[in-house]
Amino acid sequence: MLERTVHLSSCSLGARSTDLDHALGRMAADMTLGAGAWERFSRQVDRARARFARLIGADAERVAVVPNASVGAYQVASTLGRRRGRHRIVSSTAEFPSISHVWLAQGRDGTEVVHAPCAGKPVDATADGYGDDGAGDWAGDCVADYAALIDERTRLVSVPLVTYAEGRVMPVAEIAAIAHAAGAPVFVDAYQAVGVRPVRVDELGCDFLVAGTMKYLLGLPGLAFLYVRAPGSLGLDPVLTGWFGRVDPFAFDVGLLDFPAAATRFETGTPAVPAAYAANAGFDLVEPLDLAEVRDHVLALTDLAAGGLRERGEQVVLPPRRTRGAHLCLFDPEPESLARFLAEHGVSVSPRGRYVRISCHFYNDAGDVAALCAAVSAYRSKHGSCGGVRVHS
Repeated sequence: MLERTVHLSSCSLGARSTDLDHALGRMAADMTLGAGAWERFSRQVDRARARFARLIGADAERVAVVPNASVGAYQVASTLGRRRGRHRIVSSTAEFPSISHVWLAQGRDGTEVVHAPCAGKPVDATADGYGDDGAGDWAGDCVADYAALIDERTRLVSVPLVTYAEGRVMPVAEIAAIAHAAGAPVFVDAYQAVGVRPVRVDELGCDFLVAGTMKYLLGLPGLAFLYVRAPGSLGLDPVLTGWFGRVDPFAFDVGLLDFPAAATRFETGTPAVPAAYAANAGFDLVEPLDLAEVRDHVLALTDLAAGGLRERGEQVVLPPRRTRGAHLCLFDPEPESLARFLAEHGVSVSPRGRYVRISCHFYNDAGDVAALCAAVSAYRSKHGSCGGVRVHS
């Protein structure tokens, strides 16, 4: 794929690899085994679970395979016992909407959802004292925003590790410490982080973490993972369940609803088998990497891209390095139009809201950045300037 495409949209969908193609070919070959195919299918799922667990520094028994991050969030929300007076979920305006929607859906049992205003703060590296010079403290302000909402009423605190819109690294460990002091568990959405930077659940201090395979883990949609620090200690058993959530999925007892002590208690029906094969192909590519080196490589590329675009008069939202994930944002009045033009010129990006997101991974290089800048200049030559208004979040 990289021979014909400048792939700068891994924040939406990872680049297609020959490893993935070969994995899907193996799945098709395994299907010819008839009933024997299911043993190989299950092996792929279990292997993907174990490899994700290693990647985040957890035991495989604490990881459930789920269809997507939203189902993972629901499994947490619906199984947290409602202790006396604890009716509040604390989230933020930087949350991916689908996760927040799961929290809001709990309102029918009286749950209150409140949002820390972290997305309302300036993030441009040169804007309003929040730059690398240390004059401001965006992360510290986010911690304070969460702290103002966390109290004895809090049932759950939800924090994205890297925000989906502007690629900001949230101060998860600091927020988790405040939540735990108030007796509340912490849920982390790490979808925009796992595979492109080191992620360790012990360092984050989280009780739950969800991520999936289709972005920086270089797999397909249809497979995600839910880490649960203490799977058997939540207040309620899952309501959304299925045969993979049983102690023995192959008991085939229609009258028995039992739940294992491991995180597999949160699993439901048959997982997306093609996505499991693809997940292991992605792990084959990601596991040999030093993810700290990948993070530094990506930071250097986003610096280079921001500099090149700003030299051309573009307006770029780029958090300082200490609070930056793997993408930067290019403002445009019509981001979908810009993204389509770039795609026609061999550059893949991801429009969201008023921005075009430009994300980098280990396989990107300075040549990709040069191609991006040239394609954006060509678009401006055809469609005109996007204007001279300075953009904050």
